[in-house]
Amino acid sequence: MSTHAKRERLLLADLLEAEGPDAATLCEGWNTRDLAAHVVVRERRPDAAGGILIKQLAPRLERVMTEFTEKPYEELIQLIRTGPPRFSPFSLKQIDEASNAIEFYVHTEDVRRAQPDWTPRELDPVFQDALWSRLERTARLMGRGTPTGLVLRRPDGQTAVAHRGTPVVTATGEPSELLLFLYGRQNAADVELEGDKEAITKLHDAKQLGI
Repeated sequence: MSTHAKRERLLLADLLEAEGPDAATLCEGWNTRDLAAHVVVRERRPDAAGGILIKQLAPRLERVMTEFTEKPYEELIQLIRTGPPRFSPFSLKQIDEASNAIEFYVHTEDVRRAQPDWTPRELDPVFQDALWSRLERTARLMGRGTPTGLVLRRPDGQTAVAHRGTPVVTATGEPSELLLFLYGRQNAADVELEGDKEAITKLHDAKQLGI
């Protein structure tokens, strides 16, 4: 496992363990047990995980998710800490870093920011730059479901177009916060929105922005 992915994995596992199986998350309809099961299924059951994106596989995913949510919570936490099995594509360092660093960062914040006493977590600049690099490469794919034009802007002025269209809304924030925003955590992300008021309302109300 690569540096960022490994760090975020262990942070997520520690947080899930500390909060227990019944804590709230930002994932609608999921508590921490559900989220832990999702993480494990995604890495260990590729035959079912495809249901996340492919509707025809959704019933199988639902059955497997039910199976894993019924496992002891401590077992799920240990499976997350252990990491993917050798046959999983996530065991490859490049795929692990490209997919899991973001996956585990987002889900860690899903747990942290659902708690009433959460506080901002300061991320190191290297990780922020890595997240921005990912946003630059995938912004249009990630923002394909955005109901308005959307431009992402870092505090230093760097920009990336997430969705072409009018009216245009500009979202300004650290890469980590812009990532959460694009992943549908609009109300929990620390971003400043500029543009048409009606367009901003549409962005806030959208259940997902392409993910």
